[in-house]
Amino acid sequence: MDKTIYLGAAYYPELWDESEVEKDIARCKELGVNCLRVGEFAWGKMEPKEGKYDFAWLLRVVEKLHENGIATVMCTPTCTPPRWMLNKYPEMRRVMPDLIKSDVSSRCHVCKSSPVAREKNKQIVTQMAKVFAGHKGIIGWQIDNEIFPYGDGCFCENCKKGFRAYLKEKFGTTEKLNKAWGMARWSLEYDSFEEVEPPYPAQWRHPSLQKAWWAYQCGLIKSFIEEQAQILHNYGCGNVGTDMMAQNYLDYYAVNEKLDVVQYNHYDTADRLYTNAFAYDFLRCVKDKPFWVTETQVGWNGSNYADCGYRAVGACYANTWLPIAKGAEMNLYWLFRTHPNGHEIGHGALYSTAGRSYRVSEEVKKAGEEFVKCEKFLTETKIESKIALHYSATAMNSFSFAPLIKDFDYRQTVLEKYHAALRHYNVDVIDMPHALDEYEVIVSPFLACADENGFKERITEWVKQGGTWIVGPMSDIMDGNVSRYTHAPYGFLEELAGVYTKYQKPVANDVFKAQWTNDGGCKIGMCYDAYECLEGTKSLAHYTAGEFTSLSVITERNVGKGKIILVGSVISDGDLLRLVGRAPIAEASDNVVLVERIGEEQGMIAVEIENKSGYLVLDGEYTDLITGKNLTGKIEVSPYEVFVLKKGSK
Repeated sequence: MDKTIYLGAAYYPELWDESEVEKDIARCKELGVNCLRVGEFAWGKMEPKEGKYDFAWLLRVVEKLHENGIATVMCTPTCTPPRWMLNKYPEMRRVMPDLIKSDVSSRCHVCKSSPVAREKNKQIVTQMAKVFAGHKGIIGWQIDNEIFPYGDGCFCENCKKGFRAYLKEKFGTTEKLNKAWGMARWSLEYDSFEEVEPPYPAQWRHPSLQKAWWAYQCGLIKSFIEEQAQILHNYGCGNVGTDMMAQNYLDYYAVNEKLDVVQYNHYDTADRLYTNAFAYDFLRCVKDKPFWVTETQVGWNGSNYADCGYRAVGACYANTWLPIAKGAEMNLYWLFRTHPNGHEIGHGALYSTAGRSYRVSEEVKKAGEEFVKCEKFLTETKIESKIALHYSATAMNSFSFAPLIKDFDYRQTVLEKYHAALRHYNVDVIDMPHALDEYEVIVSPFLACADENGFKERITEWVKQGGTWIVGPMSDIMDGNVSRYTHAPYGFLEELAGVYTKYQKPVANDVFKAQWTNDGGCKIGMCYDAYECLEGTKSLAHYTAGEFTSLSVITERNVGKGKIILVGSVISDGDLLRLVGRAPIAEASDNVVLVERIGEEQGMIAVEIENKSGYLVLDGEYTDLITGKNLTGKIEVSPYEVFVLKKGSK
C-alpha cells in the first residue's frame, strides 16, 4: 500500500442497480470517501447455480471505483453461502446446542468442520482470486465476516468427533485428562474419549471442559481462515485479513498468525470511545504494524430498528480520528448506504436509502479533509511504547468459565482499572506470545495463566536484564486447564517475588484498607492477597484493617538488574502510576487521550473523547497541523476536539 489514510465504508453493489452505483460513486467524492469494502455477502450473485460463476458485475464495480480514485477491499463471501447450497448440502449447516440445525435465515450458519463447506469455500475463493488478484484497484482482502464460535460453536457429530480427537492428541489417555480436569470430583471420570460430550448450555458445565471445547472451536476457525488465506497468497494477493470483533475470546494473535493485516469491527456507543482507545493499543501490537478498522457505526446501529442511541455533535468526528491517532491506516464505516429492505433495515449509514447524507456524514468528511492535511505526519511517524499492559486470550477465557470473583469482567477490568490510568502514555496492550525486549515496564494484572508460550522463562530473563514487572492481582493462579495450583497459591510468582502468601480473598468488598509504607493511603479493592516478605523483599504498602493488618499488599524485590513488584489488590490510577514511575507524554485532563508520534517529525495527537471541555499543557512550541496555528503552554480543549501537534513553530 502507498502512504495513504483510507476512509470509507462497506458497500453492497449487489443490492443496487448499476445506475445507482454511479450515483454512489459521486456521493463518495462528495464526502472524500476513498475506500469501499465489497462482496462479503454476495456469494449468491457470484455463484447463482452450482459451478456457474459470475463476477462480471463485481469487476465492473471495482473498475469504476478505481477509475474514480476509490480503492476496494475485496471480501470472500463464505459467511453466507447461498440458500440453494445450504439446502443441497445440509451438512454444511451449524448444529446448535439444542441439536437442531441452523435455519437459513441470516448469516454464520456454517459448520467450520464440514468437509463440504471447506471444499465449497476453496472453490469460490479460488475463482475470486483468478479474477481479482493483481487488480490495481484492490488494496486488500477480507476473509469471511466477524467470524466467531457463535452459540458456543457447532454441536454436529463431526465436530464432536473432532473434539474427541483433539482431546486424545492433547492428553493421550483419559487418565491424564481426568487428572488434569479433576474429574474424580462427583465421580465424573471418563473411561474413554468417546464418552466426552460438549458442554451443553442447560447443564452445570465444568470449566475445564468449557475451555477445551472453546479452544477446539477456535482452532477450527483458525484453520477455516488460513485455508482461504493460503489460496489468496498463492495467487499473489496481499493485505489479507479477517474482520474480528472486540473481545479476545477468539485469540487475535493465533487467528492473525498467517494473515497480513489486523482487521477490527466495533459498535460501541458514543459514551464508550475510551473502550476503542484500549482496543487500538492492542490491535497495533498483534502484527506490529498499522491495523484496519473495517466497521464502526456512523450514526446508530441496529437491525430492524435503530439502536445504540444518538451521537452528539462531534462524536462521529472523534470516532473517525481516534483509530488513526492510535496507529490505524484505515477507518471504514458500516455502512455506506442503508439497505432498502431485509435485515438491518434500521441501521444507520453515511447515506440514507434515498441517497441523502446526515450530519454525521459531514463529520466524516471533515475528518477526511484533515487526514489529507496531516498525511505526511500520520504516515511517516510511528508510535513507540516503553510500557506494556498484558491482555491475555487465555485469561479472557479462563475467567469467562471460572471468574472466581462474582460478576467479574476481565476485559473491562483491564480496560478501566489499568489502561485508563495510562491514557496520557504510549502503551502497548499485548498478549502472551508478544516479545518483551522493547519494554521498560510491563503491567500484568489478572494474568490467570502465566506459564504459556515460554512466558515464565522469558519474563524472568527480561526482569534480570533490567525490566520492571508489575504483576497481579490474581496472576499466575491457574494452569491452561483452568485448574488451581496445589503446591502454592501461584505457579512461580511466590518464588520469583520472594514472598509467602498468607491469604487470598477474591471478594469484592471494602473491608480492607491499606497505606504506603513511606507515606499516604493506598486505595485497594475487588480482591485481596496478603503477603509476608521473605529475605531480600521489601513491603511497599501494607494492610491497615481487617485480619490482614500489617501484612503486605504490594511488595518489591530486585531480580538481577530489574525488579518485580507484586500487587495483591486492584489499586487506584494514581497508585498504579506511582509504581510505573514514568512521566506522561504531557499534562492533560482525563477526558483527553494523548498519543506521542516519533519520526523525522516529532509530536503528539490529542483527542477529547467525553464530550466536555478539557485542557492540555504543552512543554514548548507546537504547530497544530489541522488549523496551522502555533500553540504553547496550557491550551483549552473543546468537546470532541482533535489536535495534531508537530513540535516546533511553522
